[in-house]
Amino acid sequence: MHGKSKHDAANAIRALAEKHRISYAETATDILGRHITRLSGDDVELDEPALLLLALERAGHITGAEAARLHGDYLRAKYE
Repeated sequence: MHGKSKHDAANAIRALAEKHRISYAETATDILGRHITRLSGDDVELDEPALLLLALERAGHITGAEAARLHGDYLRAKYE
């Protein structure tokens, strides 16, 4: 993915979610995790592409390894 922009990576994730008609829906476990993270003093906010990858993985459209690779591609492009 070297040389692609953050927007290209995010758009690829959005296109994959759209192809599978997937959107992120917060679960009770997500809410609990957010509270535990906050109480531990961590400041973690997942953005839309990360949440879409989570939804795609939960729905079985991508594996955990694929989600990690796509998220890594997105983060590399975001911070280059």
